[in-house]
Amino acid sequence: MYNAGIDTAQSALRAALFDLDGTLLDTVADLAMAANALREHYQLPLLSEDQIAEFVGKGMENLVRRTLAGSRNIPAHLAQPQPEALAVFKSHYRRLNGERARLYQGVVDGLVALRDMGLQLGVVTNKPTEFTLPLLRQTGLAEFFEVVVCGDTCEHRKPHPMPVLHACEQLSVSPAEAVLVGDSMNDAQAGRTAGVRVLLVPYGYNEGQDVAELEADGVVADAREAAQWVSRYNTAGGVGGVG
Repeated sequence: MYNAGIDTAQSALRAALFDLDGTLLDTVADLAMAANALREHYQLPLLSEDQIAEFVGKGMENLVRRTLAGSRNIPAHLAQPQPEALAVFKSHYRRLNGERARLYQGVVDGLVALRDMGLQLGVVTNKPTEFTLPLLRQTGLAEFFEVVVCGDTCEHRKPHPMPVLHACEQLSVSPAEAVLVGDSMNDAQAGRTAGVRVLLVPYGYNEGQDVAELEADGVVADAREAAQWVSRYNTAGGVGGVG
C-alpha cells in the first residue's frame, strides 16, 4: 500500500503538507499550562514554558511522559503508557486548547499563495483528532485544508512515514508530487522516508535540535517563504530548490 523512498527528482509539486504545532500554530502556551496542571496533580514542581516546548514531539503520550520525567529523556519507569496521567493531561488541555494559540507570521499568506498556485493542502500532525479539528476551526485554518491526518488517524505517527503517505493517498498525489513543511526531526525523518520533499522552519518545537543540521531540501523562514520555494521549484521543472 505504501511506497516509500521513491525518486523525487522529476515531478512538479501538486500538494503541500504542513505540520501543525510549531509550524502553523504556536500552541506551546496552552500545552505548557496543561502540562503544569498535570505536574501539580502529581505534586511536582512547575516547569518553564521553554522547558515544556522541548518536550513537544512524537505525540501526546510522549509529551505526558516527558512532562512527568521533567526531561526529554524518559526514565525506564515512565517508558510504558500512563493512562491516568494521559487522562489528566487531556482533561486540562481540552479546556485550554486554542485559548492562547496564535498563527505564526506568514502562515495565511503562504497558504493563500500555495492554493493560488493550484496546490492541494493538507495537515499531518501527531496531535489527536479531538484537539486538532477544533483548533483548526478556531484559528480559521480549517478552510485551507483538504485532508487532515492526525496522530490517531493511522497505525503509526511521525517520524514514521505512514501519515505522510496516507495524506498523499487522500489527495491522490504521489510522494514525488508533495512537499512536507515542518519544524523538527520528526517531520524531516517522516518526509524523507516517505519520499516527499521536506522544508523546515527554524522557529518551532524541534526538541532542542537545530533544524539546519537535519536532512531537508531547505530551511525557510515561514510558510510564505515555503510558497516561494515551491514556486521556484515548479518553475524550474521539478529540479529546483531554495536559491
